[in-house]
Amino acid sequence: LIEAYNIINKTERNLKLNEIKENILNKLINENEIIKINEIENIYKNIEKQILREKIIYTNKRIDGRKYDEIRDLDIRVNFLPRTHGSALFTRGDTQALVTVTLGTTKDAQTLDELKYNKIDNFIFHYNFPSYSTGEIGILLLPKRREIGHGRLAKKSILPVIPNTKTFPYTIRVVSEITESNGSSSMASVCGASLALMDAGVPIKLPIAGIAMGLIKIKNKFIILTDIIGEEDYLGDMDFKVSGSYTGITSLQIDMKIKGITKEIINKTLNKAKIARLYILNKMSKIINKPRSEISKFAPKINIIKIKQNKIKDIIGKGGSVIRAITEETGAVIEIEDNGIIKIYSDSSKKINFAINKINKIIAEIEVGQIYKGKVTRIVNFGAFLLINNNKEGLVHISQIANKKINKVSDYLKISQ
Repeated sequence: LIEAYNIINKTERNLKLNEIKENILNKLINENEIIKINEIENIYKNIEKQILREKIIYTNKRIDGRKYDEIRDLDIRVNFLPRTHGSALFTRGDTQALVTVTLGTTKDAQTLDELKYNKIDNFIFHYNFPSYSTGEIGILLLPKRREIGHGRLAKKSILPVIPNTKTFPYTIRVVSEITESNGSSSMASVCGASLALMDAGVPIKLPIAGIAMGLIKIKNKFIILTDIIGEEDYLGDMDFKVSGSYTGITSLQIDMKIKGITKEIINKTLNKAKIARLYILNKMSKIINKPRSEISKFAPKINIIKIKQNKIKDIIGKGGSVIRAITEETGAVIEIEDNGIIKIYSDSSKKINFAINKINKIIAEIEVGQIYKGKVTRIVNFGAFLLINNNKEGLVHISQIANKKINKVSDYLKISQ
């Protein structure tokens, strides 16, 4: 086992460890038929744990050859999937997250049923951890606790820098797909999400990065590990995740396998995590250091106008007839708020401008002396009623229909003319 843990390559090391374990099991079972496999595996695990921990704390070497404070090699790419609204591929050692960002209208926001009231969530974060990311086979069903928990942690890490809907009136959905994992996939998701959001043109306040710190403690001696891998998490004493920007921390999560840790351990962990976080942020800034000035050409465009509140009913129409007609004719999505704010979404600026012109015509005040086109809605003996701008009806007196005296309005005008 000691020799196996001197193998730096993960795949080769695991093959050797599996071979050793299999040989031990076969030998013991053949020598003693009544021995329980579970007992052997527990003993083997304890020996394996002891060897790994002593190697790290007494030889100053980690199993993958890194120093205590060393971060695995980083590979960072943005716009990795050109058709998405924003994307990033963040790789740290054998852990990789493919992160995409999709922008939608405020109607796409998630409604959460709370006990007292419904909550609208305009920032959605999904974390997917498929079995193939660790070389296993599994059934893809509902999200498991790991996926829900890691997704929430990543979301909390990013949420403080997400703009509000007044500044950026979109619903934002982030999806992190873990394609390979060897520790700290949630923190890779944080880094990838920050990059993908900037690639999508979302005006986040600051970029965010995350790092997972570990601990090996034997009696009074302890070692803090930066950027732990799966085996260091599994056989170590602590998994301390820290996310934040250049100026501060946005989230913390700690999992401990010992009864407690001292203030000294906490202080050293946070100080080392800060150094690591700033290192990663500097690497990220070389690829993209601020949000793009424009959103993707594939994302929905938006224009916001404000009208008088007493004009809202004119835009909506009876039973929503007017707003439905505008939507069908222009192909734009229109949202009207009670305060008179109207948000118009479309994949085309031309459609948005078309919809705005329609709205402006409807809310325009009829001015004396102006000439308007109208549609005949009713004919009476003394004249005809015309619909102007689709929402205002007025009378044209019989004396104003023609340049000469007429006896019958229907001789000159027809319904819907």
